[in-house]
Amino acid sequence: MTFSKRARVMFASIAAIALAFIYTPLIVVLVNSFNVSKVFSWPPRRFTLSWWDKALVNHGVREAVLTSVKAGLGATAIALVLGSTFAAAVVRYHWFGRDALSLVVILPIALPGIVTGIALNSAFRTVLVPLGISFGLFTVVLGHATFCIVVVFNNAVARFRRLSPSLVEASMDLGADAFQTFRRVVLPNIATALLAGGMLAFALSFDEVIVTTFTAGQQTTLPIWMLSELVRPRQRPVTNVVAVFVIVATFLPILAAYYLTEGKDTVAGSGK
Repeated sequence: MTFSKRARVMFASIAAIALAFIYTPLIVVLVNSFNVSKVFSWPPRRFTLSWWDKALVNHGVREAVLTSVKAGLGATAIALVLGSTFAAAVVRYHWFGRDALSLVVILPIALPGIVTGIALNSAFRTVLVPLGISFGLFTVVLGHATFCIVVVFNNAVARFRRLSPSLVEASMDLGADAFQTFRRVVLPNIATALLAGGMLAFALSFDEVIVTTFTAGQQTTLPIWMLSELVRPRQRPVTNVVAVFVIVATFLPILAAYYLTEGKDTVAGSGK
């Protein structure tokens, strides 16, 4: 399909407006992280690296980063195991209620975060607290895993559907047991999808704030720290620095996941 010159100009203009609408606030945050002024001023009069130095030595920032990394890694690990296992069951086997259960797995990412947070808070108070498990890092990991599983599940389902069943059948016919077939045939074909799903899951967990608010208890993740510091005007330049770090920390896994899954549309085992 070809477009006229006027149509191409119109589409390009709309795309430019959309990109400016999305990325201008991020650029403002980046520039203000180097702004010498303690209060918001535009354009900046002078630039400095002092706010970056203060952010690097800030004990609260380092503790919050460590907590967010632990929560992200824990939620990603759970998502990789459960998401990939359920994806294999959905694609390879036919059983009663498969489609309904698939919808239930995907639903958490479609629900508003505050609904998920309230539901998890109520569930944890009903089930975990009577068992002596208080709100903390463990509940944050469980809460984040509910929506991280969706990302891994979707990636794994897409890759499993492109994996030719004849590869598995040939491996079994040649005498390989189930574990050998998984290790030498299935895993190499789905590895990049799992890695991309894991990266996306970590990025989602790292900057999650709404669900974390209802499940963290006394734990402080990096987004929670930023939210609490916004009410302190003197800390806003440091908060801008941390915001830039969060942008980079979430952008890089998403970019890596994009390149890992790019060009994977052919069916594995379908021939040249």
